[in-house]
Amino acid sequence: MWPRRKGQVLQGELAVTAEEEGEDPEQVKQESDHRSGKSEKRRPLMTTSDDRSRDQKEPSPGLTRRAFLPLVGAATLATVATRPSVTSAARPSSAEARFVYVGTYTAPGVPPGGTHPSTAVGIYVFRMDPSDGGLTPVQIVTTDNPSFLALSPTLTHLYSTNENAPGRFSAYAIDQANGTLTFLNTEPSHGDFPAHLNVHPSGAYLLGTNYGTGNYPIYRITANGSIGALTDDFQGEGNGTGPRPDRQEGPHAHMILTDPSVGHVFGVDLGADKVNVWTLDLGTGVLTPNTVPFAPVASGSGPRHMVFHQTRPLAYVLDELASTITAFHYEASRGALVWLQTISTLPRDFTGTNTTAEIRIHPNGEFLYNTNRGHNSVTMYSIDPDNGRLSVIGWQSSLGEWPRGMNIDPSGTFLYVGNQNTDTIAVFRINTANGRLQRGFVVHTPTPVDIEFGPLA
Repeated sequence: MWPRRKGQVLQGELAVTAEEEGEDPEQVKQESDHRSGKSEKRRPLMTTSDDRSRDQKEPSPGLTRRAFLPLVGAATLATVATRPSVTSAARPSSAEARFVYVGTYTAPGVPPGGTHPSTAVGIYVFRMDPSDGGLTPVQIVTTDNPSFLALSPTLTHLYSTNENAPGRFSAYAIDQANGTLTFLNTEPSHGDFPAHLNVHPSGAYLLGTNYGTGNYPIYRITANGSIGALTDDFQGEGNGTGPRPDRQEGPHAHMILTDPSVGHVFGVDLGADKVNVWTLDLGTGVLTPNTVPFAPVASGSGPRHMVFHQTRPLAYVLDELASTITAFHYEASRGALVWLQTISTLPRDFTGTNTTAEIRIHPNGEFLYNTNRGHNSVTMYSIDPDNGRLSVIGWQSSLGEWPRGMNIDPSGTFLYVGNQNTDTIAVFRINTANGRLQRGFVVHTPTPVDIEFGPLA
């Protein structure tokens, strides 16, 4: 097992800036590694993070990423590491107490990119402390591999993937008084290894993806929030002719979302190196390919997730396999993405293996962040106010290994990173003047892989 880091707190400004502004090298993630030489000895990490096809072909006595057995074991509540001695409570915060939901890969399997079997048993519910971002356990909901979560626009319901083969999607009602979840129903995902889901802003449809089979199922949401009838199922296409046939032998649907104007729906396909573009008929729930049916990224990039700017015609696609971000100008009237920039997520002198995982834009629209698995960091960027191009601010250690999920609380005060392989969520305060992450501490909870924010507590 890896060394547990209970009580570990790193003080002060933790970010390594692009300008190397002289922070303590023992407290920051250096661009080539921890130059202090005092970092822990690490187990070798897998070179890929979502290799479902390989896991299916190579069964082992333990459980592989996409061949999990039924859930076993018991849950233990998260423990909170000691917080900074100079408390953040004394500092002004615009955050509000709210409930936080954490998705996991569950026992007894070894998660994708994992180093040991998971001990998680389902969805973990916390209450966020608005003074310092700390998380207090509220509930554990037992379910299998709820690797990604989505909330309804009204924050009254939560939906999860059950990332198996075959897969499922599940629905829960949220108690507004205490944040707890009540199971409503589960439906087949009509494919293998559902990796992502989203609720249409109308609240009328659940949009899903199946990574293993490369399809995008659409469901009607019923009056009580349950998952209703399947209304469409778009099958992606991929031919495996790119430079990464081990990961791109076919289509791999990795994310689905709408643009801010809700005029179009986008499906990110890691296997086909493209972002599909559709319109959704709100009466029938049927997807129709857009006049401009997709936007390509560079061959072998392996697009994973994307995010639209809240107020400007910009979109950013996170390329998992290439460790890059592809920026686009977005023409909303046509649903067209026009290439703007491609930028590396890694320092120039980094020579290790890395795959990216999550991408988020700060609520103020000025900064963007992504996680790096292998470099074990969060890259911080500024967004040019004139042209939307990204500039690297620096790299922040994730305070753990294999940072998969990452999210920013709605007030823009705190950023949370789920370190899958060290069973921790790192909590950072965001300096909204310059975008840097500050004053990190960790909350111990098993195999955190997605973090979503619910109703006020």
